[in-house]
Amino acid sequence: MRFFAAFILFCSLSLAQESYPLGPDSQRQPGVPEGKLTQHRWTSTVFPGTVRDYWIYVPAQYKPDKPACLLVVQDGGGWIATGERARFRAPIVMDNLIHKGEMPVTIGIFINPGVLPALDGQSQQSRYNRSFEYDGLGDRYARMLIDEILPEVGRSYNLSKDPNDRAIAGSSSGGIAAFTVAWERPDQFRRVLSYIGSYVNLRGGQIYPSLIRKVEPKPLRVFIQDGEKDQNIYAGNWWIANQDMHSSLAFAGYDVRHVWGTEGHNGIHGSALLPDALRWLWRDYPKTITASRRVGERHEVMQILDPAREWEEVSSGHGFTEGPAADKDGNVYFTDGLQDKIFKIGTDGGVKLWKEKAGRVWGMMFGPDGRLYAGRREPKQVFSWGMDGSEKIIAEGIDANDLAVTAQGEIYVTDPLGHRVWFVDRAGNKRVAAEGIEFPNGVILSPDQSLVMVADTRSKWVTSFQRTADGSLINGQAFYRMETPDGVASASSDGLTVDSLGYLYVATSLGIQICDQPGRVVAIVNKPHAGPLSNVTFGGPKLDTLYVTAGDKVFRRTIRRKGVSAGEIVKPPQPRL
Repeated sequence: MRFFAAFILFCSLSLAQESYPLGPDSQRQPGVPEGKLTQHRWTSTVFPGTVRDYWIYVPAQYKPDKPACLLVVQDGGGWIATGERARFRAPIVMDNLIHKGEMPVTIGIFINPGVLPALDGQSQQSRYNRSFEYDGLGDRYARMLIDEILPEVGRSYNLSKDPNDRAIAGSSSGGIAAFTVAWERPDQFRRVLSYIGSYVNLRGGQIYPSLIRKVEPKPLRVFIQDGEKDQNIYAGNWWIANQDMHSSLAFAGYDVRHVWGTEGHNGIHGSALLPDALRWLWRDYPKTITASRRVGERHEVMQILDPAREWEEVSSGHGFTEGPAADKDGNVYFTDGLQDKIFKIGTDGGVKLWKEKAGRVWGMMFGPDGRLYAGRREPKQVFSWGMDGSEKIIAEGIDANDLAVTAQGEIYVTDPLGHRVWFVDRAGNKRVAAEGIEFPNGVILSPDQSLVMVADTRSKWVTSFQRTADGSLINGQAFYRMETPDGVASASSDGLTVDSLGYLYVATSLGIQICDQPGRVVAIVNKPHAGPLSNVTFGGPKLDTLYVTAGDKVFRRTIRRKGVSAGEIVKPPQPRL
């Protein structure tokens, strides 16, 4: 029976291979110079204690005085064989395409997943890291490649640092790993080849089609292949998941190509496609791959953003920027709590110091009276400044972080360490308005001031409260569900703002997450740099410019939406439910 089963399997594979034969670009051709392939081993610190083999392919045309393009392949050991029974034959394919000028001079890194060797190899099993590294989301695997492998290879070879010159590929879990690296680090890789990719719930990969539809498009080119007989198991249906990926990428305006076939979870079809896939990935090189700015009919993020505008750095070199607040003219003030200073960004873009020794202020907000309201921690006070610098103490004994000011001059203040939100009336009387949020941080009023939203930095939720006539907060619900990075339960939500349509803007670790009135994340604006975001507000003469505080910097970006002026009450339109 075993012999018969093996014979049937062999026949089925043979028939399948006849359906997808390897073409001439996968065969050795006369007169084509052969590249060199060498094997190496690496012990990682990003994945502590793991070891992995990798191979470096160097084309015959490589010259050390000119930076070479790069192709990184996951599960690389399965792509480098060139014998008669081998399928991918990547070195042969690269030799032929480079020789014909159909892809640039490219060094290949073919890398295997890590293994944590057992301490006692006789009685203990090693730990195999493949799924952890490949199927997991986030930037861990990207950091291993970018911070460890590429510098190591770069000591021997001149690798281009231009992301437009870098491609990354893989099959199955290696396919989703390739996409994840480019998704997380488009500043490093912009060309993705994904065969039978595992965009299912092995470790959360099923979220990608949704994220692609929400996140501001990134500068990527993606080739996707799958077959109708791909696996359908506990984690999901690969065939459906890959079609969903393609649909989402096309929806968001990406440069994407798909090729569907009849094969299952194997490399038979993909290997036959390899020459055409690489040709497509490198077509029109060296033209730069850019992010789509197509305004799709339903793509929320591109309806909100101005396609002609990108992030612009406004100010840098600070300790830690926070608390951006706009006055009635659109000037934006922000605080540097570490250096104990307040700065003003004029509507002309100029930045100047406005106040020194402010008392370690974090949150600020303009009130309807034109005064700048703030909370300080040294001493614990809520107060306001006039534009002449005059100071008025409003309430004491509040360990204040962010605050929101109503059209009547009342104040809501978050107290993260006390796990509560304070209400301060116009006479300076204070009382606790809400408790039970683990780390209340950002706070904002809805445009009509009927609701108060409070961000919990240590969870994925922003709570919405109804505001009564006496300032009480009632009917609180964990209403806005933020998207979170892989491996953490928190979105690190911080500062909040709203636009005139009632959309909520939340500074998070993934970027600025934008929620519609019913509480759904409909768009995510990419961060202006790799560091954390602390806060966001609308400013500028037309209140159509987002200002973001981020580490030691402040950025701005003009968009298609407008904010709400201090003290202004705007009833937003009824939302789509």
